[in-house]
Amino acid sequence: MSLVPPASKSSRSAARAPAREGRALHKGEQTKLVIIDAALGLAAQIGLEGLSIGVLAEVTGMSKSGVFAHFGSREELQISVVREYFARFEQEIFYPALEQPRGLPRLQALFSNWMNRVTVEIQSGCIFISGAVDFDDRPGPVHDALASSVKIWLAAVQRAVVQAKEEGQLASDADERQICFEIHGLILAVHYEARFLKTLGSIARANRAFEQILARYAATDKPVKAVTTKAGSVKTARKSATRSLTPTQQE
Repeated sequence: MSLVPPASKSSRSAARAPAREGRALHKGEQTKLVIIDAALGLAAQIGLEGLSIGVLAEVTGMSKSGVFAHFGSREELQISVVREYFARFEQEIFYPALEQPRGLPRLQALFSNWMNRVTVEIQSGCIFISGAVDFDDRPGPVHDALASSVKIWLAAVQRAVVQAKEEGQLASDADERQICFEIHGLILAVHYEARFLKTLGSIARANRAFEQILARYAATDKPVKAVTTKAGSVKTARKSATRSLTPTQQE
């Protein structure tokens, strides 16, 4: 006979409580992801400023109170969308590029992956760009979340440029900030030309301009060779153990 007394009804209920709470938490997180996913789709079309608890409740078939319970405010909803958008941006563009060797191959992969995303966003819209229009003169948490995400990404591009200089592939006196500025300018131009003006050939012009940037700043004894990659299918030049790093922590 066991010397341990049988558990009382109250103690058995208490033991089951953590399990129930865990399942509820898991379900709650899943519901929140569903809401954020719907919000991402809406934000791409109508911008962050167009997001509201009421609109999302209608789209997801939930009650306003149900949506509100996951975010607490419209502002927190917008910030959550920015963070999720940036996380997906990293997974699609940054991490595959890390599989390329340091220097120009990685920089070229970053740009190629970025352009592949742009071809999709010409139809759906870019939250970074539309968000900048909505919040450029409106200080606050949403503005800060947008600006921080863009700065982190541009720092990653600049780091790839610096590495190309360190590898002797770009001129040692090349201005990495200027190069990064020009590359970013190409992306913004494509969005304006292709999405707004519907100018044919904008993607090809941007790719050609990128090659010209690299050629202009190339080390004189090492001509630049263009490479073409596709987001999500970059050929591995070497295995990277840095997939968990943020863009500013890449080697």
